[in-house]
Amino acid sequence: MLFLPRKFKIAVIGTEADRAATQVHDVGLHVVTNDAGELGFEVIVGGGLGRTPIIGKTIRKFLPREHLLSYLDAILRVYNLHGRRDNKYKARIKILVDSLGGDQFAKLVEAEWEAHTKDGPLTLTDDNFDTAASYFSMPDYQSFDALAVQSELQQQLNADKDFANWYNQNTVAHKVDGYRAVVISLKAGLVDGRYVPSGDLSDAQMDALADLSDRYSFGELRGTYQQNLVFADVQTNELYELWQQLSDLHLARANINTLTDMIVCPGWDYCSLANATTHNIAEQIEKQFDDLDYLYDLGDIRLNMSGCMNACAHHHTGDIGILGVDKKASTGIRLALAVTLVMTPNWAKS
Repeated sequence: MLFLPRKFKIAVIGTEADRAATQVHDVGLHVVTNDAGELGFEVIVGGGLGRTPIIGKTIRKFLPREHLLSYLDAILRVYNLHGRRDNKYKARIKILVDSLGGDQFAKLVEAEWEAHTKDGPLTLTDDNFDTAASYFSMPDYQSFDALAVQSELQQQLNADKDFANWYNQNTVAHKVDGYRAVVISLKAGLVDGRYVPSGDLSDAQMDALADLSDRYSFGELRGTYQQNLVFADVQTNELYELWQQLSDLHLARANINTLTDMIVCPGWDYCSLANATTHNIAEQIEKQFDDLDYLYDLGDIRLNMSGCMNACAHHHTGDIGILGVDKKASTGIRLALAVTLVMTPNWAKS
């Protein structure tokens, strides 16, 4: 596989909501169960953004879990055999799937799988899954008096509007009673009159977050492709205390899923591929939309901003996408932005 036409990326989710942009990856895997309750995968192939944005095609609605590696190998074999090598911009699997069509590509994969890899050395066993599962032990969740916890939380919400806003926007229901997942916004906006670039953290904030994750979330801190962070397991009765400490760090802005929760690539500030600056545009948006109540009235809006066609900020998938499209003109630098209102597919909205 060292000589594939070009790079290859896989995304996996185990939830109904697509939190990993699986439909715009070379291969997207959705963990699903069939009617018999057996665990497997829905397999999506041929997605991508960049110069040629394409939503991937489902080539198998259910693949038994033991066949995962052998089926992925068959996909790679078909890509290796039929992918283009004459043009690097056409050398991605999305171009191959789009040119053949999803049904034809699926037939080629099934034929390759049946002929060469199915039920072979790549077949996974229960021992393989048990070994993998052993690396992911459950946290030591505590039990709580649900009525007392809810009563205390309600008092805190009633007494502090800022906390209530943060709770409603930046925390998510947990599968374990007495816990919430907390989304830490890295979109501080204007702090003491100075714009903080989207997604930026200082060294002091990083150190503090490491300590807070030990204190409140079993030492685990996760990153999201929306340029935010997550404490996945926070006790409900500790939310108010955590919010206060995040506020002191300027990391408690209650703007998740609002217009100012932007995905912004570095643009010219850091990237040699960029056609335009991005953070100066984001700063202007922050200054114009700095009222949280107004943002809440606008509702959930996804704004993504890329400085070039590589689409590192996924501008195609936003409700509003901003793209830097030009860099040079006869008189020097010319900055042009294409603003696209996107009919966002359900996977991106979720």
